[in-house]
Amino acid sequence: MTDSGLVPEHSVAQGTDTERASPRADLHDAIGWILFGTAVLAGSVAMDRLEAQNINPLTVPGLLPGLLGIAMILLGGVMAVRSWRQGAFHEAVAAPRPHQREERRRVWIAVGLCIGYGVVLVGHGIPFWLASSIYVTASILVFQRISADPAERRLTPRAWGQALLIGVLSSVITWLVFERVFLVRLP
Repeated sequence: MTDSGLVPEHSVAQGTDTERASPRADLHDAIGWILFGTAVLAGSVAMDRLEAQNINPLTVPGLLPGLLGIAMILLGGVMAVRSWRQGAFHEAVAAPRPHQREERRRVWIAVGLCIGYGVVLVGHGIPFWLASSIYVTASILVFQRISADPAERRLTPRAWGQALLIGVLSSVITWLVFERVFLVRLP
């Protein structure tokens, strides 16, 4: 085991997928979670409280997101303290390895797709099921196209059909569950 007792030394030495993140990387993640939690909390506080409709305060729309935002802030703080104790500020910045660069690239692509979905597609006149179908289908095709496996990178008509089927089914099912089961109107 390593000093922290979390990962066997032999797995780190062999470079398997069980490598631990560095304390500095944990600190960066912690800051990200704290910022995201703060944004979620601020958004939930800004939501309409529906007082004019005599809504029970325990059922206001922003309650659950606010609690989740607080949880993200607290857990991000715990992660920041843990990384600080493990020497995040004294660690030399290592150059990213090729697989780390690929992971970062994939994360930024996912972030870009999510932002495109939330900012461009949803709430601008396109029905929710159609916007979600476009997003899910595009996400599947994009990530399939950048796959490490050369056979998966080929976007055959079958791959297009599968992505489209998954995109349409997932968005229609999501729309039906929210509209019919939870009685939540989607844009």
